[in-house]
Amino acid sequence: MTSGTAPLVLADLPVSDMVLQALQGRVRLVPWDTATTADAKQVRAIYTYGHPMVDAGLLDRLPAVCVISNFGVGVDHIDVRAADARGIPVGNTPGILDGATADLAFALLLAAGRRIVEGDRYARGPGFLRYDPSFIIGREIHGTTVGIIGMGRIGEQVARRARGFDMRVLYCNRRRKLAAEASLPCRHVTQAELLAASDYVVLTVPLTADTHRLIGRAELAQMKPTAILVNAARGAIVDTEALTEALATRRIFAAALDVTDPEPLPRDYLLLRLDNVIITPHLGSASEQTRQRMTELSVENLLAGLEGRPLTCRVVPPPTPA
Repeated sequence: MTSGTAPLVLADLPVSDMVLQALQGRVRLVPWDTATTADAKQVRAIYTYGHPMVDAGLLDRLPAVCVISNFGVGVDHIDVRAADARGIPVGNTPGILDGATADLAFALLLAAGRRIVEGDRYARGPGFLRYDPSFIIGREIHGTTVGIIGMGRIGEQVARRARGFDMRVLYCNRRRKLAAEASLPCRHVTQAELLAASDYVVLTVPLTADTHRLIGRAELAQMKPTAILVNAARGAIVDTEALTEALATRRIFAAALDVTDPEPLPRDYLLLRLDNVIITPHLGSASEQTRQRMTELSVENLLAGLEGRPLTCRVVPPPTPA
């Protein structure tokens, strides 16, 4: 297949060199604004690399689309129900990034608890002229309690890492995970119990209508003043204004965020100026090995859909609201 006859694929360019190499000579990637041009009717597929919105309106402008392939597992930016209604399968990359995302979540937990980022800045600055045992005192990790909200694949991986630090593991989830309770161990509790008892609260839930702003002022008020919030899920799960207020008033000890709402935050936003928050630029799956596997599976899903074959990993649309 030559590039001239290759199917057009709408993509939020630029994508990585790994993706470009995997697709070379197979498809022709076209920029997102192609959906508003005369070429829109020729677009056969959509490849979402970042988190561009794919809604019913976009799909209506692209009548020839036969597959949507997402680079990543979360599809909160894609209207899966609208795609399914049009017979368009949506592919994602589950099971690949669990370990990498859990690694990052636990790295954030450790960094926030022991104030690693503050320490690094101080050690590089002009003020570090002598060792002072009374400066930059953090919180211990070993022997403390971690509460995991969302005990899916990533949540279980976080729990396994926590057990290596002799942490007591609590979790809340729509359904109890009896196998996890037996192997880790961990204990299922209500969200209110988890927030009140945990030294570290880790968010690993998907973003849905039910989890949007799951953590707001009321939930932050239930946490210990010494507690730390870690968000390795989606930014909109947390009410950003409420969290900023809780951190600025020292209502909680600290937060560590791999995601924010909005993402990125406006450069003048107060949260960026606080010294008790760590923010990373959505690095959950950003390891070379994981990104390579994500590339392979997302390309496999894309090509399967274009060829009319079943997708390796297809997203099941949520049930229609009653």
